[in-house]
Amino acid sequence: MTDARADERTRPEGDVHWYDLPDDDPDPATRDEPTAVRPTAVRPTEGEDRKAAPAGTAGTSRKAAPTGTSRKAASPAATWRRAGGLARRAGRNSAAILLLLAAWEALPRLGVVDPVFVPPLSESLAAGADLLLTGRLPEHLEASLARSLSGFGLAIVLAIPLGLLIGWYKPVADFLTPLLEVFRNTSAVALLPVFTLILGIGETTKVAFVLYACSWPILLNTVSGVKTVEPLLIKSARSMGLGPVRLFQKVILPAAVPTIFTGVRLAGAYSILVLLFAEMVGAKAGLGYLILDAQSSFRIPDMYAGIITISVVGLLFNLLLIGVERRFSTWRTT
Repeated sequence: MTDARADERTRPEGDVHWYDLPDDDPDPATRDEPTAVRPTAVRPTEGEDRKAAPAGTAGTSRKAAPTGTSRKAASPAATWRRAGGLARRAGRNSAAILLLLAAWEALPRLGVVDPVFVPPLSESLAAGADLLLTGRLPEHLEASLARSLSGFGLAIVLAIPLGLLIGWYKPVADFLTPLLEVFRNTSAVALLPVFTLILGIGETTKVAFVLYACSWPILLNTVSGVKTVEPLLIKSARSMGLGPVRLFQKVILPAAVPTIFTGVRLAGAYSILVLLFAEMVGAKAGLGYLILDAQSSFRIPDMYAGIITISVVGLLFNLLLIGVERRFSTWRTT
């Protein structure tokens, strides 16, 4: 005991051994008894002390104090930077369109092209505004949209199920593929006289013509989407015990959605383009009728106003379909 106490007195300050440390949970009976040796805390070295002091006090205050103010001060600047980035991106994406519009306005005025046949853009826009105020343009636009959306909707309802059936069941594909190859290579515009002879020149002809033209891109892309599903996904699903119905619902259909929507977007463009041909034959309303009537009456600005309207409608329709595609494809990682 004497040697142990002498060793404790001669031990350097701060040198602590494991047998000097108190127990984690001392006995309650002896918890209040004074101990013979009280270990002193290990002091950090001078270098560590200099590093630790700013981290605990000044360093913390430097981080904590400016946090609230810097967020408030940087928020407007960040907003302006973000808005500037969006404006620059929009400018880059629309540069070609702006150049085309500028050339359309400048070239007729400079005499590079004949302003009688290609009037400046401002004159065409003024003619469109006049048609809008008189109510003629909304009347023709409503007629065209009703026919286009009717044929387009029927094409979606009929072509997607048929494409899924052809792509999934091989006997159906073997039976219908030769017939599809014949009609897919036949222009829809070339068949317009046939539709007119069979169905007449009424609304039924125009809707059926749009239905026929829109069905092919939807049908072919649906078949391709089903047939190009990753085989490993199908094998994995079957190994997990999925039956044919659940396999089609959980694997095949979600994997084919992007390709199907590609066909739907193509069909959306076709629904407006081919309708113009149908409205130029035996129609009394519609954008196609407006363009043909303005051309035959030599109202060239009105003709270009109808063409601009078709372009704007097609662009908005495509943006709408892109939004729907994103809504149905939220499961995909980007």
